[in-house]
Amino acid sequence: MIRALLTAATGMEAQQINQDVIANNLANINTIGFKKARADFQDLMYQIYSKTGAETSEGNQLPIGMEIGMGVKPVATQKMFTQGDYQQTDNDFDWAIEGEGFFQIDMGDRTAYSRAGSFRIDKSGYLCNSEGLKLIPEVTVPEETVHFTLDKGGTWTAADELGTTLATGRVELAKFINPAGLTSIGRNLYDATEGSGDAVTAYAGEDGMGTISQRFLEMSNVNVVDEMVKMIVGQRAYEINSKAIQTSDAMLQMINNLKR
Repeated sequence: MIRALLTAATGMEAQQINQDVIANNLANINTIGFKKARADFQDLMYQIYSKTGAETSEGNQLPIGMEIGMGVKPVATQKMFTQGDYQQTDNDFDWAIEGEGFFQIDMGDRTAYSRAGSFRIDKSGYLCNSEGLKLIPEVTVPEETVHFTLDKGGTWTAADELGTTLATGRVELAKFINPAGLTSIGRNLYDATEGSGDAVTAYAGEDGMGTISQRFLEMSNVNVVDEMVKMIVGQRAYEINSKAIQTSDAMLQMINNLKR
């Protein structure tokens, strides 16, 4: 009975983590460039009473064995980098990546990566995100700029009211062999890890990189209906495990009440 109590407790703990992940997904429904996460689980060790194929005292071979599981444990929260919906805007500095790739953001001591393409101009004319962190490579918009255009290949042009080119450049994107291995550091940013591999950089539209759409934003890829269904399933699983604990407790109580 004690094993059943502990096993069901691992199930409740796992479902609590599952609900935490779902709640975070739902909380970020309107977060630009947000990628939903999924909790992954594994079963725990098994107590083996008899092995499959073992011989009995009569010399027969057991066709199946007897194993009792010890519960479940959460092992990972995997980011799902599927494409989010696009939202059209009137801002020249709202960019959406169609396909693979991340914007490179200068953190000072290292480079971070983001799918959120909502940029602004700081007082020095540099393009940066809402935290004031500059885009890499740097995009400098002259003060006299009236028209700013960006094509799908990432080539940008700043022009004055007469159409004269004041500055131009090209946006470079980064991609990873295992984007799910990136570490989320908040603020719509990711850090590279040994699990993600090193960043491979290229211009938009080249070497497998996605293209860039100006005046569009990539929204969260969270599907509300899917998350609500997962929440209900997780709630029922939590409830079932709590029932298993109550049942095991009732059986222990019956044993304790046995009299000679």
